[in-house]
Amino acid sequence: MAPTDETGQAAQQSPASGTTPPAPPPAGGAGANGRMPRWLPRAMVLALALVAVFQLGSWAFHQLTGLLINILIAFFLALAIEPAVSWMASRGMRRGLATFVVVIGVMIVSAGFVTLLGSVLADQIIKLIEGFPAYLDSVIHWINTHFRTDLKRVDIQEGVLRSDWLRNYVQNSATGVLDVSAQVIGGLFQLLTIALFSFYFAADGPRLRRAICSVLPPARQAEVLRAWEIAVNKTGGYIYSRGLMALISGVAHFVLLQVLDVPYAPVLAVWVGLVSQFIPTIGTYLAGALPMLIAFTVDPWYALWVLVFVVFYQQFENYVLQPKLTSKTVDIHPAVAFGSVIAGTALLGAVGALIAIPAIATLQAFLGAYVKRYDVTDDPRVHGHRRRGEGPGLLTRARGVWARRPAAERPGAGGSGKSSS
Repeated sequence: MAPTDETGQAAQQSPASGTTPPAPPPAGGAGANGRMPRWLPRAMVLALALVAVFQLGSWAFHQLTGLLINILIAFFLALAIEPAVSWMASRGMRRGLATFVVVIGVMIVSAGFVTLLGSVLADQIIKLIEGFPAYLDSVIHWINTHFRTDLKRVDIQEGVLRSDWLRNYVQNSATGVLDVSAQVIGGLFQLLTIALFSFYFAADGPRLRRAICSVLPPARQAEVLRAWEIAVNKTGGYIYSRGLMALISGVAHFVLLQVLDVPYAPVLAVWVGLVSQFIPTIGTYLAGALPMLIAFTVDPWYALWVLVFVVFYQQFENYVLQPKLTSKTVDIHPAVAFGSVIAGTALLGAVGALIAIPAIATLQAFLGAYVKRYDVTDDPRVHGHRRRGEGPGLLTRARGVWARRPAAERPGAGGSGKSSS
């Protein structure tokens, strides 16, 4: 009996055809011998190497963030002192010596200002501590008089000395002395780093520009040199205009403080001038707080007069003085300047706030050369006015409304009807 199942039929038919069915392809994309492709190990190694390089670069960037910020500050400081160094070098002085003179001069002025300000604050703190018992007695007398209490300064002092919060504060202060010392040492080291890099950037400015241009084609070299020149002009102009406004502000506030007979008027005037000009956005409020505090110790009404003068002078500076002084140096719209300060603060903190305005001014001036501008047509809509003759006027619209009213509602229509009847 012949097999009737399908397997048997397949077995009988296969040798008759004389051919074998094709083998199925190997699973997983392997080759004919069952091995993986040759490119796969290389791709895996390359991917792992890229991940490792990215992780290493990210770690190194986070570790070197402080150094990079210091180098950025030093670069902008070098741009700021570049005009003075170039002027001295053009008069025959060696560039390294000219840079040294300028850097030492800036450091001496900064150190003198900090020393004078520190002496003022220390003197005021000493006077406050010496006069604190009398002030406390006056406060206790006022409380006893108005609230019919029997407070004594000795009892308050003993209660404060025996309190737990004072003991905890002293312990925390003792442990925080080391942290403050470490921060002071770190700040001095950062200042030294910034000073050294600023010196190298300013002294070796031509060599640095030559090194950068040596790896660029001639067309790119011209663009780099032009961008560098714009950065020097804008940064130097920013420092010049701010310094001039600081001088005017200092003189104006010195006259006020001298009239009010506020102590340390020269130092406070220098404080107001520098802080209000070189600390964006909040510099005015920080600058006016210290003179107000010292004036309050003389007479509370003097503090109010200082506040009023600071507010009025700030408006005068924003709308009259600043546009005239910055029109040829750092001509930036106030909204753009304010936004750049906020963006710089979000990116780099206080450093970003300081360098935001000259950086945006440099970028704006550099990109302005590549934007083609056209003459604006003399159209009233440019000035926010509607073109004359465009649309019906007021009288025409009133006549149209009058014409659309029913005849019965018009004055005189009823009278004409009565006469006809």
